[in-house]
Amino acid sequence: MARGSMSQRAFGKLLGVSATAVQLWEKGESIPDTENLANIAARAGYTMEELLNFLGVKPVSESSDVNQIVKYIKSMPLSEVAIIGRAVMDRLATAAEASIDEVKAS
Repeated sequence: MARGSMSQRAFGKLLGVSATAVQLWEKGESIPDTENLANIAARAGYTMEELLNFLGVKPVSESSDVNQIVKYIKSMPLSEVAIIGRAVMDRLATAAEASIDEVKAS
């Protein structure tokens, strides 16, 4: 756990979010935004890529593919971006739950 022995309140304050937000992340009911994921990764001593790999998110092989995807998303209507955002959050939540289950099983 990136917060170590810190309370949810103290960890939330460090990241600029509420203790409730931290609690929801830990329960898998919501996920941190990209900035907070990066901060959590750094606090735990990982790069963002290492954290995402740990969560089971596979990197796209070509960075140019990622750039094209991002460019396309930036031009999409917000209603479609929201659908993609929800799919990403669901995927990360599933990966986090799987990681928690692995830790509990070991």
